[in-house]
Amino acid sequence: MLFVGLGLVLMVLKFMEIGPVAMWDWWIVLSPWAMAVAWWAWADSTGYTKRKEMEREDARRDARIERSREAMGMLSRKKKKR
Repeated sequence: MLFVGLGLVLMVLKFMEIGPVAMWDWWIVLSPWAMAVAWWAWADSTGYTKRKEMEREDARRDARIERSREAMGMLSRKKKKR
């Protein structure tokens, strides 16, 4: 997401001819887009994206279980260990 944001900012600066970016070549201005594509290709091919999604789902599930236990008046496992 960082590369996409940087690419957008650089494109606007180049198009509006603001600052030193106005003098840069277009291939430099557009290079963050290529880096974003490379990042997404790597993340999808190595399973990084799926792993992060599963971690978020696990955290949501654990939070939901914890809320249910507190609503039923049961002590959570974390609170018992302290």
